[in-house]
Amino acid sequence: MGIVKDAARRVGVVNGLFAFLWRKRLWWMIPILLAVVGVAAIVAVAAHPAAAPFIYTLF
Repeated sequence: MGIVKDAARRVGVVNGLFAFLWRKRLWWMIPILLAVVGVAAIVAVAAHPAAAPFIYTLF
């Protein structure tokens, strides 16, 4: 159950971040954050040697 609570807490943090950006009218920052998260996901997947041929074809 600890993993589920931890994941729920993380989702709450992300939700709070987007709510803050929306409330402060920083809409332009949302695509930047999504791009950073996307690049981080690609780097995390590319760290696994079996994924290297698939990541190589993206670039």
